[in-house]
Amino acid sequence: MTFISDLPRHIDKEVTLTAWLTDKTGRGKLQFLKLRDGSGFVQAAMSKNDVSEDAFETGKRLVQEQAVRVTGVVRADERAPGGVELGVKDLTVVSENHGEYPITPKEHGVDFLLDHRHVHLRHRRPWSIIRVRDCVQRAVADFFHQEGFVRFDAPFFTPNAAEGTTELFEIDLFGEDKAYLSQTGQLHAEAGALAFGKVYTFGPTFRAEKSKTRRHLLEFWMIEPEVAPATHEDNMALQERFVSFLVRRALDECEAELTMLGRDLDKLRPAAEGNFPRVTYSDALGVINDRITRGDFPENVSPDTPLLTWGDDFGAPHETILGASFDRPVIVERYPAAIKAFYMQPDPRDERVALCDDMIAPEGYGEIIGGSERIHDFELLKRRIEHEGLPLEAFEWYLDLRRFGSVPHAGFGMGLERTIAWITGIDHIREAIPFPRMLTRMRP
Repeated sequence: MTFISDLPRHIDKEVTLTAWLTDKTGRGKLQFLKLRDGSGFVQAAMSKNDVSEDAFETGKRLVQEQAVRVTGVVRADERAPGGVELGVKDLTVVSENHGEYPITPKEHGVDFLLDHRHVHLRHRRPWSIIRVRDCVQRAVADFFHQEGFVRFDAPFFTPNAAEGTTELFEIDLFGEDKAYLSQTGQLHAEAGALAFGKVYTFGPTFRAEKSKTRRHLLEFWMIEPEVAPATHEDNMALQERFVSFLVRRALDECEAELTMLGRDLDKLRPAAEGNFPRVTYSDALGVINDRITRGDFPENVSPDTPLLTWGDDFGAPHETILGASFDRPVIVERYPAAIKAFYMQPDPRDERVALCDDMIAPEGYGEIIGGSERIHDFELLKRRIEHEGLPLEAFEWYLDLRRFGSVPHAGFGMGLERTIAWITGIDHIREAIPFPRMLTRMRP
């Protein structure tokens, strides 16, 4: 069996495809069938002179998303997607449709398409996005393998919060105890790092945030490497290598899909080069406030965006303003410790700030990475847990990592869907996952 993606290697040869009809046009003795098979899209030209009368009439009766088996000769055509067209010699129906296909060429609303996500995935836009997602997921594994990391799978059930400010999905354990869906694999990854040196977790995480913004999902995938020993500087360097690698891979392998999405590839290429600028939180604050004061607002940022004072966290508009000041991701380091998680190492030169960073993507996509050097001192970590009002007994195992052979170590988390949204240039991360789970959506 031949697939559409194979056709450029079969020029002037006869092949047989099993495919689905996405659209068709016809005039007189010529029918143009637009086909897909999961690997790609191709146009098949069917002339009445080249096929049997039954095959031609069958082609005229085909409806959208009907499955067919087509035999034809592959012809080079620079104007066609993939550079080929299929000249049909024979056509048969594989199965009849039972009812009218719901997604027609007319315009449909977002809610309608999400209600029919199970079939909308067949169409060019979601097909392209999910193929880029697949490419990036494979690149994640390749990057960490070549860097000497071990994949280390963290549990989905957890007895406590890793970050006290984030709400958790609570689970009733048979009426006897409570657990929560994990918001991060980081704490368990730290145990992995102290056993294997370099590890990464990669799996779904869950945040019970009642947010409806284009940057939030209830369930999303996180990549979380941890390295022991490692410093804050080591951590930022790893992040830059990682993101550059992912973007290069997407540009190398998914140019056709990105082009199909209308992505401006020139805006991605600087990220593939690396050399990400680094600024402190204080300097970033100055850049943001300067642009607000001058009224220099990027597209889609309200002129009512407030100025920031030292100690404020950045909101989405502020991240957009900062990202618009650079042509590639920018790494913002040394945030105020008071607005960051309890496990982040204070800067020994200024304990008001933590040895942490966020990576802000350009073009309004905001934070795609958050990371830090972790507190490795037993007493300091214990005080921070108590200060946050977290149950000490739930973190005894985490404190053990400092009791027995602690070393400076560091890591970060990358949200896969936010990264895919930036690489593909889409507006909402709900499109970056096959079946999004949001405050208002649990089906299909």
